[in-house]
Amino acid sequence: MKAMSEQDIRTSFVNCSRGEAKRLALPRDLAEQPWDDLDFLGWRDPGAPDRGYVVTERGGEAVGVALRAVAQQRGRLHRGMCSLCLTTHPGNGVALMTARRAGQAGRDNNSVGVYVCADLACSLYVRGRKIPDLGGRLEESLTVEEQIDRTRAKLSAFLDKVLA
Repeated sequence: MKAMSEQDIRTSFVNCSRGEAKRLALPRDLAEQPWDDLDFLGWRDPGAPDRGYVVTERGGEAVGVALRAVAQQRGRLHRGMCSLCLTTHPGNGVALMTARRAGQAGRDNNSVGVYVCADLACSLYVRGRKIPDLGGRLEESLTVEEQIDRTRAKLSAFLDKVLA
């Protein structure tokens, strides 16, 4: 994906108010992000660990979604699989993230959820740029490019639900 500015990111959010988007904590290292290796920019708010954010390109425009992590307490023996990139993680390495739907549906408190890597680094896991702690990626017959396409398609399907 192409590099985005702070302004691009803040104006991209579809499921929160402009004021909320203006106040949310952005990653401090925007300039150092591996933009060429990202299908989406995902991060957790260090000041509010239950909050996460995803920004991606969709139809030539930036689309951002504010997420909330559902509190889960899992032991190290439990493993979860990310619905987007199919990476497995032990314990709390996979989180159920919910997104308020855009528009009136969101104002009516409707939301959708997805199980996703808790650190929102799916793009890096698929490309082998990041290795999960004690988890892993299943050996697949798909090429890395096909896995990237699948991850993008799953993210797009989730965004369709947020925007519906």
